[in-house]
Amino acid sequence: MRSGIRAAFPFATGVFLLACGLALAQGQEAISDRVPPAAVPGKVPLLGAGAAAPAFRLADVLGANYSYGEKERKKPLLLAFFSIFCLPCRADLTVLQKIQEKYGGSDLEVAAVSLDGEVLKATVAGFAKQERYTFRVLLDGGDRKQVFPVADSYRVTEMPTVYLVDRGGRIAFAGTGRVGEDMIEKIVQAVLKN
Repeated sequence: MRSGIRAAFPFATGVFLLACGLALAQGQEAISDRVPPAAVPGKVPLLGAGAAAPAFRLADVLGANYSYGEKERKKPLLLAFFSIFCLPCRADLTVLQKIQEKYGGSDLEVAAVSLDGEVLKATVAGFAKQERYTFRVLLDGGDRKQVFPVADSYRVTEMPTVYLVDRGGRIAFAGTGRVGEDMIEKIVQAVLKN
């Protein structure tokens, strides 16, 4: 009996991991290409294309203040919400770094918002340093009540969540799950052309 369970366990684990991978691969959504999230019962919809991007002010992992708002809306902003414990988030952050190297600075602003909280600030900072991220890594909320004001204003309920905001401060793209390098590259190029 025990040998049958031992033989079946690796197979069951493989099936489970395959199912998780398929679920993650199907998790990406471009607002204009999919059924609106509001159509899914109990799911909070992301901010839609054309909606005004909420202004915010956060500290980065080094303690410097970062703000996005009316005065800062001169460049498009690629904004990702993540956790260091989320493997699809880590994959998207690698893509963000490539985008930062290619378009960052004068053409595009890139920032990632950690939802790991103030308690893990040093861990998030160490992770960002280890991965050699050159984009801004910001910390949202994480007080005793675990309130995340910026994530809440952007209606983040899944990780990773990626937004691209155009020069006019309007949402050009919103997606959840593993968005992927090709998709991010395509939407960044489209926004930079306008």
